[in-house]
Amino acid sequence: MRILFCTDGSKLSFNALRNFSDYVCGDVIVDVICVIDWSFLPDDVVIEETGFVNNCRNVADTVLEKSKLLIEELGLIVGDVIKHCGSAVETILEQTEKQCYEFVVLGSHGKKGLQRWLGSVSREILDETSLPVYVSKVKNKDSRILFATDGSEFSDKIVDFAIDKLCLERAKIFVCSVSENPDLLFLDGTLDSNWLLAIQAQQEIYAEHAINKVKDKLQKAGISNLESSVISGSPTVSIIDYIKEKEIDLVILGSRLKTKMEKFLIDSVSKRVIEHSQCDSLIIKTISNN
Repeated sequence: MRILFCTDGSKLSFNALRNFSDYVCGDVIVDVICVIDWSFLPDDVVIEETGFVNNCRNVADTVLEKSKLLIEELGLIVGDVIKHCGSAVETILEQTEKQCYEFVVLGSHGKKGLQRWLGSVSREILDETSLPVYVSKVKNKDSRILFATDGSEFSDKIVDFAIDKLCLERAKIFVCSVSENPDLLFLDGTLDSNWLLAIQAQQEIYAEHAINKVKDKLQKAGISNLESSVISGSPTVSIIDYIKEKEIDLVILGSRLKTKMEKFLIDSVSKRVIEHSQCDSLIIKTISNN
């Protein structure tokens, strides 16, 4: 397995690799990239060879040396070591095109309020790459992993991928599915209490079925440390509350590849969970057939 580790030298980014290393086994080659990012400057500003610029390059060298030591400490294999000047997002995306990676690993500083919508490196990488992306926010404690499933074929593929690529045997696995509250539906039928009860019962049956499919896959893979729940409400809020309640360290979610217009128009569950939860996220994408 080969992964791309993106670091700015922060403790948060190093913790991202530490956290990710808890979920992989075997020979893992880590390419590490550190970008000196001048993209925030106006286009008419020219970066000249000054003491400040050289200091920035020296800092990047130090970050890469610390990264190599960390990779070795974690029992992983040091691959390519990449230093570059330019846009962090563009440089990282270009590197993912040059080499065949199975994961991109990076930290997110968890911007709040208006800053969240202004974008960050991690968010832009998530939007643009088709690779699975591991985004870390805090240092993990107990390797508690959540699969949030909707029972679709897409969700099943996410579970299959995780079983194939990750070492889940050491983790405590949680599986949840959301039974959406019929009261939230904007339909005339919501005035009929019997109709509401019937819809709710069907939702719960479907959610249980979705959970059982995931549990069967995990148990066949030899994973027995499982806990499952049907939770009620809106998907985003319910999953975020469940993550907090169960003190989840990593949530594994799927996100279908979208056009730029779809990204602008659609605020997906996975995107909102990533933004509003404090745990790490592993986002696995596939091409939508819609």
